[in-house]
Amino acid sequence: MVAGDSAVDAVAPDGIDPGAVRALVVPLYGSRALRTGEPFVDHADGMVEVVRELRADPDLLAAAYLFGIHDVLRDADDWLRGRFGATAARLVADLRQLMRLSEVTRARGAGGGQAEGLRKMLLAMVNDVRVVLLRLASRVQTLRHFASRRGAGVDVEMQAAIARETLELYAPLANRLGVWQLKWELEDLAFRLLEPDTYKRLARLLDEKRVGRERFIAEAVSRLHERLVAAGIEAQISGRPKHIASIHSKMRSKGLAFDEIYDVHALRVIVAEVAQCYQVLSLVHEMWTTVEGEYDDYIARPKPNGYQSLHTVVRDAGGRTLEIQIRTQEMHEFAELGVAAHWQYKEGGRAAGADQQRVAWLRQLLAWRAEVDRPLPSAKTDERIYVLTPQGRVVELPAGATPIDFAYHVHTELGHRCRGARVDGALLPLNRPLANGQTVEIIAAKSGGPSRDWLNADLGYLASARSRQKVRHWFNLLELEQSIASGRAVIERELQRLGRTAVKLDDLARRLGFASVDELSVAASKEEFSLRSVEQALATAAAAPVPPPVLARAEAAATAARGKGGVLVVGVDALMTQMARCCRPVPPDEIVGFVTRGRGVSVHRAGCANAASLSNRHPERLIEVAWSASADAVYPVDVVVLAQDRPGLLRDISEVFAREKLNVVGVNTLSRRGEAQMNFTVEVTDAPALRRALRQIAEVGGVYSARRR
Repeated sequence: MVAGDSAVDAVAPDGIDPGAVRALVVPLYGSRALRTGEPFVDHADGMVEVVRELRADPDLLAAAYLFGIHDVLRDADDWLRGRFGATAARLVADLRQLMRLSEVTRARGAGGGQAEGLRKMLLAMVNDVRVVLLRLASRVQTLRHFASRRGAGVDVEMQAAIARETLELYAPLANRLGVWQLKWELEDLAFRLLEPDTYKRLARLLDEKRVGRERFIAEAVSRLHERLVAAGIEAQISGRPKHIASIHSKMRSKGLAFDEIYDVHALRVIVAEVAQCYQVLSLVHEMWTTVEGEYDDYIARPKPNGYQSLHTVVRDAGGRTLEIQIRTQEMHEFAELGVAAHWQYKEGGRAAGADQQRVAWLRQLLAWRAEVDRPLPSAKTDERIYVLTPQGRVVELPAGATPIDFAYHVHTELGHRCRGARVDGALLPLNRPLANGQTVEIIAAKSGGPSRDWLNADLGYLASARSRQKVRHWFNLLELEQSIASGRAVIERELQRLGRTAVKLDDLARRLGFASVDELSVAASKEEFSLRSVEQALATAAAAPVPPPVLARAEAAATAARGKGGVLVVGVDALMTQMARCCRPVPPDEIVGFVTRGRGVSVHRAGCANAASLSNRHPERLIEVAWSASADAVYPVDVVVLAQDRPGLLRDISEVFAREKLNVVGVNTLSRRGEAQMNFTVEVTDAPALRRALRQIAEVGGVYSARRR
């Protein structure tokens, strides 16, 4: 569909006439309706009514009328820029993006704890903060439409979802912008839709006492006005309406009855200067009795969103309470209109006026961004983007982040196994930067790790320093494991050459000055000490006598008996067993037994490299073992945790073990360049208990990986 030339010429970018814009869009919209059932034209008229009350400029009014143009015209962006200019076109495009975001997150049930993330995402997605006013106006009109229909032909679930989203997302946004008249209406309308019976009850209570309340307010206004005139203070005094949602919230939060709400009766006093605010306050406190604990000075200590006013509650001779707000005209304009109070459009104004207007926009934008803990970026490296998981959860990432960064943010293991990504349903390269509002789904392999290409900055796979650190840790861990395995093999070959295979590696490591076998193995793999020192260390130790082999005694024993630590040695009676320190088996691991010289049967995990090496050299000493049904047996297990070093890390990990009732019998930590490797020896009853603990440790802040050694 294409508009006629005469209509197009009627709307020029240098002088947008909102009336001409409406005349243009009405035939384009025709009978089209939103998903709520409201016609496009009615929704546009309602938005314009709301925006106009905020003293908005013609660009904003035009964008309100054009909110649905993308649904009726192809190449709508070019059409908008050619007829209304880049500013209006951008406002319409941003508004459409925010409306689509709302539909996506609402359909996926995002909200509650995600509301703050959604507010940040909404802020990051707009190029001009004025578009948030358009979105708020659109939501006000939607709620007005629902309220006018009174349930007739309305999707009840959709209505409730939109009302809840309003309370969680849009009313707080209106509060942060300082547009309180929209905040109050959003809260009242949403409350009316969600709790109609309570709303009607409170409305009836207000209406029943309306005559008495109005008489009381009129008397208070007259009395205060006479006192201010006598003091030479010019002021505007008026009754302040109390909003039903606010009354209900205060009753519920403070456990009060309706008659105990102080500010059902309320006055507002507007004066010219700040000094007069305090003069009026003094006179008010002379005229009425103050209510203790109900005075707030928001002039000296403004609210985070910039709100300023004096609040006090007084009581008359009859015991009736009256809340009074005192502020200047400038404070009042900000309190009523917030950001919109700064947007004064001067038709035909000079460039200096436009510059001042833009400075006012940016000043408020800076204040709002600071309140959501995200300063306005001065460089691209400081920017943030906000994307969604398939479940609608908001994920905050640095600007330029890729699907791999997203995967690592969700979970380290997901990042390691990331092999592809669907962004808004389409497959995209893993080095393609993400944009605000996109939905990202990761395609992951069942196992595997990252690619070394991801660390190549020229290829652009990773923008997050945190992601790069996790990839480097994966490869560092892999190299560490390879070094330990190769170093252990070197030491075992040397012991075999010396004929000292029965030597315990833990004892050997201590004799050589290493804290653990792993450290000894790493040093051996890197050739950091001479293997001759192994022979020298063994030579200094007294040779222990070797008792006769136990295998012959075992063959004559009974068919089965309980071994130490919950292990049954099949075919052997009362034979001593011990868990191998190299692999620390626990039920229900597959296990094998190896008959040692003088120390009974050493029980290994079936996949243990040491057990495989021993079976190759002495297959005749292997023996079949199985787990017994011992309920009180515990088994020591070695756990390795790699993490970013920070205060309280050891405490947080120890708390996990304590919650799972696992006894920690040994701890060894090593910190280098801000990274900690922590080795725990923990007594567990079975492998599932250990896996539960490892999953919880992996979720501790700063932990890269937690695994059983």
